[in-house]
Order: sequence, then structure tokens, then C-alpha cells
Amino acid sequence: MQRKTKTAGKDFLYRLSRRTKQARHWLTAQFAKGLLSLLRRLPTDTALNFADRTARRLGPLVGRHKVALDNLRHAYPEKSEAEIEAIALEMWGNMARLAAEYIFLDSLFDYDPHATEPGRVEVSGERLFEKIAAEDRPHIIFTGHLGNFELLPIAGATYGMKVTALFRPPNNPYIADYILSTRRSAMGDLLASQAGASFALARILENNGTIGMLVDQKFTNGLPTTFFGRPCQTSPLLPKLVRQFDCDVYPARCIRLPNNRFKLVIEDRLDLPRDANGGVDLTQTAQLLNDVVERWVREDPGQWMWFHKRWALSKGRRSRDRRGAPTEA
Repeated sequence: MQRKTKTAGKDFLYRLSRRTKQARHWLTAQFAKGLLSLLRRLPTDTALNFADRTARRLGPLVGRHKVALDNLRHAYPEKSEAEIEAIALEMWGNMARLAAEYIFLDSLFDYDPHATEPGRVEVSGERLFEKIAAEDRPHIIFTGHLGNFELLPIAGATYGMKVTALFRPPNNPYIADYILSTRRSAMGDLLASQAGASFALARILENNGTIGMLVDQKFTNGLPTTFFGRPCQTSPLLPKLVRQFDCDVYPARCIRLPNNRFKLVIEDRLDLPRDANGGVDLTQTAQLLNDVVERWVREDPGQWMWFHKRWALSKGRRSRDRRGAPTEA
């Protein structure tokens, strides 16, 4: 009888915890959506500039600011504390702009390959977008959390490229649903990085499709690599897909410009490292991806998410997602 009482008590506490967490997620989502709704009432530039200024004031008050400062000190030991703080503040402004830009995606992306006057968005590497769209073979385009990376698949669609973008939904399910509906209306096919995602990606590549991936996230029990000279773990998903389907791999990024403008850059196809048998070397390929992203971040350090625990190493724990989905921290 006593054992049944204890079990019932544990079940009650578990259900209460789940409901409390669900209620907290709902309240957070309502606040976020309400804030975005207010921003939508403002002119685009006014709203984005307001979000930037607010985040630069509030960012240093959250716990992740200390994580960002510590990561920056390790990455740039030669920089002063004032320089480190300035990069961190720029990062918070960039992240706030990214969040606010979800509600303005339809008006922000005004790129027209045939336009005579420059708009908010400029593209470097048009011939590569056209080449990828015209080829009947599998492609992978990878990027990092820089600038507004969400604009890249929209640019691809402008050239007739059908891209399926792999993304990690937020932990808050209500915010995840809101963002997914916003992204899908502007970006086309999206695939959540969860169990079974690698099989779906494999089917796309098998049919000579194109996928887009972010490669700068922590991956529990991933391949041993380095980033900014520090050990980290990197997802093997992209290297494995390339080795299986002989994909062409292209780096692409978004650079945030002054006055709420953007430059989208796609670079030449990567020449991937091979092993003794001629197959794609998984670890060296993962390291090459890190090296590309590091180059980008060094050029625009304030446009990357330094609060991410990229260098936290797992200690023998098995990833909850064994199908190739990145584990964020």
C-alpha cells in the first residue's frame, strides 16, 4: 500500500511538472508573439533597429552573456575586454534582428536578378545558383548561424532551385509551430532535425535533390574536430551523406550590411579530403566545414552566436538523436 502511494505521488509530481513546463512555454510564446505583433505595426527599419537597441541592453543581463564572453576570450586572446564586450553586444543585436526579421521576410527579400537598382539584398555567385539549379545531380549547400541565414534558400528559389532545408526547431513547441509556419510560407520545404531525418535527406539526394544544412552546432558524441583552435564535436551527417551519394558541396553565407541590407554569398564547390581508398574522409571533411565557418566568423565575429556552447564536450553520453540531428546547448 505504501509503495502504491509513493508511485501515485511520483506520477502526480511528474504530471504537475509537465503541465507547469507546458504552461511556461505557452506564456513565453504568447509574450514573444505579442512582441513581434507590436513590431509588425512599425515600419520595417524602425522595428529592426528597435530590436537591435533593446537586445544590446538586455543581452548582458542574461546568463548566456557570460558564456559568450568566455567563448570570445578563448577565440580572441589578443583582444581587449572592451573589444570582447563590443562583439558580444553586436551579437545580441544580430540575434534580435534575426528574430524580428521573421515577420518581415516577405518584404526584406527584394532581390531581383534583372533589377537595375540595388535593393536590400545583393547576391554574389549568381552563376553557381544557376548551375546548381540546372544540374541533375545531388547537392548540399551548407552554412552557419551568421547574419540572416534564412534568406539563402529564398535566394535559391529565385533561380529555380528547390532546396529542402534541415532545421532544428526551438525547444518551446508553441514558438516552434509559429516559426515553422512563418518559415515555410517563405522558404519552401523544411525538414526538422529529429530521428529519421537522415533517411529523409537520403531520399532527397537519391532523387538528385538539393538540401541545405547548418553545420556550426554542437553534436553530442560527434566527430572530434577543432574550431578556433579548441576541441569540439561536429556532426558526421553531411560527410556521411556526401560519401554515400557523391554530392557536390557548396558553402554559402549571409553577411549583414549597414542599413538593414544583406549580401548573400555562395562559394565554389569544395574539394573534399579523401581517405586511402578514395572515399570521403569523414573527420577531415567535418574539420574542413569548421574551417570554412571559422573563416566566415573571423571576418564578421559580431554576426555569430557566441552564446552557444559549441565547445562543450560530451563524456561518453549517447546522443538522444542517433539519426544525425545536432544537439544544441
